[in-house]
Amino acid sequence: MVAAPVVVSTAVATIGFTSAGIAAGSWATTIMSSYGGYVTTGSACAVLQSVGAAGLGAVGTAISSAAGGATAFVIAAAL
Repeated sequence: MVAAPVVVSTAVATIGFTSAGIAAGSWATTIMSSYGGYVTTGSACAVLQSVGAAGLGAVGTAISSAAGGATAFVIAAAL
């Protein structure tokens, strides 16, 4: 599904992980605060901020495309 990477990037930005950092008052601030100020490398918060700042990259695009395609296949098969 070609749109999956766009959907993922848009969703990440919508919850507050942006290229300018975490948006004040967003869900991203709640997620970040749950780490108590100690966001570690590779954590969900760190990965989401990386996606918000730099995009999915090649691997993220491939994974989200594959997941989107699989989801479309399952939905189509159920119809």
